[in-house]
Amino acid sequence: MNSQESDLQSLRALVRDLAARVERLEREIGMQGPAPGHVLGAHTQPSTAPPPHQPVSHPLPVPPLPPAPAAQFAAPAPEIDLESRIGSHWLNRIGISAVLIGVSYFLKFAFDNNWIGPTGRVSIGLLAGIAVVVWSETFRTRGYKVFSYSLKAVGVGVLYLSLWAAFQMYGLIPSGVAFLAMVIVTASTATLAIKQDAEILAAIALTGGFSTPLLLSTGQNREIQLFLYVALLSAASVALVVFKPWRRLLVLSYAGTLVLYCAWYSEYYRRDEFAVTFTFATLFFAIFAAAPLLSKIPEEAAPLPYLAAALTFINTGVYFLQAYAMFEEIDKLAMAWFALALAAVHIGLSHIIRPREPANAEPLRLLHLALAVALITIAIPIRLDGHWITVGWLVEAGVLLWVADRIAARFLHYLAAAALALGVVRLLAFDDFIVDTVLLNSRMATYVLAMAVLALLAWFSMKRETDFDRQLAAVAVLAVSALALAGLSREIGDYYARQTSASGNGVARWSPAMALERTRLVIARDFTYSALWMAYGALLMVIGFWRKSAFFRWQALFLIAATIVKVFIYDVSQLDRGYRILSFMILGVLLLAVSFVYQKDWLKLSSQQAKRDGNNKEGSPQS
Repeated sequence: MNSQESDLQSLRALVRDLAARVERLEREIGMQGPAPGHVLGAHTQPSTAPPPHQPVSHPLPVPPLPPAPAAQFAAPAPEIDLESRIGSHWLNRIGISAVLIGVSYFLKFAFDNNWIGPTGRVSIGLLAGIAVVVWSETFRTRGYKVFSYSLKAVGVGVLYLSLWAAFQMYGLIPSGVAFLAMVIVTASTATLAIKQDAEILAAIALTGGFSTPLLLSTGQNREIQLFLYVALLSAASVALVVFKPWRRLLVLSYAGTLVLYCAWYSEYYRRDEFAVTFTFATLFFAIFAAAPLLSKIPEEAAPLPYLAAALTFINTGVYFLQAYAMFEEIDKLAMAWFALALAAVHIGLSHIIRPREPANAEPLRLLHLALAVALITIAIPIRLDGHWITVGWLVEAGVLLWVADRIAARFLHYLAAAALALGVVRLLAFDDFIVDTVLLNSRMATYVLAMAVLALLAWFSMKRETDFDRQLAAVAVLAVSALALAGLSREIGDYYARQTSASGNGVARWSPAMALERTRLVIARDFTYSALWMAYGALLMVIGFWRKSAFFRWQALFLIAATIVKVFIYDVSQLDRGYRILSFMILGVLLLAVSFVYQKDWLKLSSQQAKRDGNNKEGSPQS
């Protein structure tokens, strides 16, 4: 018992020592804690000296603790509901508008009664604008930023309007002075935006900057001065977003540039101004093409840069249409080369993005590649004519397939499939060939090229692992068969059409002999169609058995079924006795041969079916 009491006393001494340390630390950091005597609860005994054989060591000095930090995670700001937004945002703007309207009515009343002259009116406007801007700072320092920026917008607007009135209405100052004053207002607003880190002020500065040429317009053609100013303003907006994550300003800047350019173009452009106008259009395109690469990406940027992608797409489209409108009057060949050059620019931009932009810029890189392919596709019909457009698209698709396989770019693979689809659709629906020979002609050569590119698409698609690519390969193989049949059928139709036309040469009018000859040619043509289908079906069946491919065998069965329908329904009623007998005999021999091959079970289809049935029984609940 003595040892147990000694151990208990030692534990109590240790707890008292710890309690004393905690109390001292709490006093040092300004906190109040419970008295040391209450640490052990109500049953704690009074302090007693430790036994001689258990001396209590003096506590080591403990450094003071730093003040308790504030909560690391501040509570999220409550969302602004509709009522708060109406009260804090909308009402203040409506109120400002009401005040301005009231002041404007008062000033108009004063102006109408000649209380204030032109100089006084402009001076009042300038002083009022400056005063409102200065006054708005009082609200910003008190935390009312939204109200402050609204007042600044009003003040800056009053300054622009006052300068406009001084030049346009009263002629108090020359255009140069008015322009310089507006530039100063724009620059001051932009400086204030940077200093206060306010994107809305930067937007106000850009709006005023792009409004300046409209406010100071005199109806004269000053292309170089106007576009130099617009180019400097656009470059300044790009420079601004390099340091600030204000990408939305690029949209505003591009819209202002486009409005001023289109307004000038529709009014003043003449063909003799082509060089200067095209140079500035290229400069504007270059500025906004480089903007997404140089602009600072905000930390909260979305995974996909939709804004940059939209700006890139619109910028390229507008630039191409501008060039097309100007080149159309000069040289069609030059426009095709321009499209190819623009495609090369986008290919270069796609390579620049990869090392400089983060992973979320991958859609922008792919967009540049897509635009390059689209421009190449457009350049082909601009430069070529007739079936050469189809040939150009087919060659483009083949080159893209090869490049996509070399660099493992699935996106290019799909773009190649799209270009190939364009070529095939044009070949089947739009191309009109005039041929004089059978098979060895431009039409059959184009069909062979299309089938070769389709086979290439199937080959490269089968090398990929996704189900979509395998389905794409299957569609390509089916398209090869369909194109072969379509091409050969057109050859048959044209051959008999030439024969029919030749039978009527030298005959002045219709005769029974000519009608009989044309009927014979129609019957021969229809029989040749049946023979072609049967022969092609037999070829597909041979390939299916040779390659052990059910895909080819099903194609053959489908084509043979179509041939059976044609022979039993059409040939019976239309062909004469000789062709009818021949059609049935050839079809019967083909069907018997195919049936014998299946009954011979060369592909072991019955054993495979039995194996599948056995597996199904083993997996059934009864097994």
